[in-house]
Amino acid sequence: MLYCVKRETIFWEEGCDDAVWGREWWRGGESIGYTGAMIQAISQPESIPEALGSQAVVSVFGLTKRFGERLVVNNISFDIQRGQCVGFLGPNGAGKTTCINMLLGLVEKSAGKIRIFDLEAPRFHREIKARIGVVPQADSLDPDLSVEENLHTYAGYFRIPRRIARARVEELLHFFALHNRREEIIEHLSGGQRRRLLLARALINEPELLILDEPTIGLDPQARHLIWERLAILQARGTTMLLTSHYLEEVSRLSQQVLILDHGQVVVQGEPQQLITDLVGLEVFEVDGTPSELDALEVSFRQCNATQERVGDKLYVYAKEDCSRLVKVVGTSGNWIRRPANLEDLFIQLTGRSLRES
Repeated sequence: MLYCVKRETIFWEEGCDDAVWGREWWRGGESIGYTGAMIQAISQPESIPEALGSQAVVSVFGLTKRFGERLVVNNISFDIQRGQCVGFLGPNGAGKTTCINMLLGLVEKSAGKIRIFDLEAPRFHREIKARIGVVPQADSLDPDLSVEENLHTYAGYFRIPRRIARARVEELLHFFALHNRREEIIEHLSGGQRRRLLLARALINEPELLILDEPTIGLDPQARHLIWERLAILQARGTTMLLTSHYLEEVSRLSQQVLILDHGQVVVQGEPQQLITDLVGLEVFEVDGTPSELDALEVSFRQCNATQERVGDKLYVYAKEDCSRLVKVVGTSGNWIRRPANLEDLFIQLTGRSLRES
């Protein structure tokens, strides 16, 4: 009988909420000795099915999650095609994090099917995780190590050979403009440098799928633009991405598809600009004025193919056609702007303006 040694390899820091384990196998006889290894008397590891050539890197069907009586994710389905960046949006408490945690195997689904790289999850969870990179919202860098040591340590979790790891670390340090900070410990880094290091760490295993949870949260414009630039380069190289962000300009820049969740359900999904045009309009008028001025404007804009929304002392007009003829009418009122419709308009129209408790 052959014995297989299963060596458990941690992919993220031990003790964090999203620790994930990988698996590697060695075959040998009864005399195999490996400190800390788990030895199982089985003939061979579970076989992994061959990929079927599908262009969908992620396929989700009927995914549902309940916590007791509370329905958090309600029968959602979507695909992420190879090479796409998909913006995964929704207000706080919409079910985004729970859905992503189910994809990562951190939360057990109540119902539905998940396939990643054409492998069934969570059955092939470890094999899937070896091909994914994750940028968490929370900083999970090792504070006792330098920038370079953080990357080398993470490469060790994937058992990347040292020669290859050194080359990848060097490339990533330059790619994210951290090569001059390689010896710095984490507490001496700025917020932008830490976020770039988290991205570099997520790429150490050359993942086919990159999951980005608020990658630019709290960063200044220069740092955000640098990260956008690097993510665009990765996308051009064919990396598939799932992006969650409350910076909707970021999602508009990077995503070919968006998926908006609300109350645990998908309310819309599709190409961003097409959704904006179809559901919001071509342009938006925002007008501040007195109640009587806004009353008069509402009447005037009924001549145009547009929808209107009144919020306090502000009128929003979402025009589905050119309403230039009404600019003079708006000009007689108080402060106003005219701008193209954007993803934030779509998000607000679908999920509302009020704040919610998660």
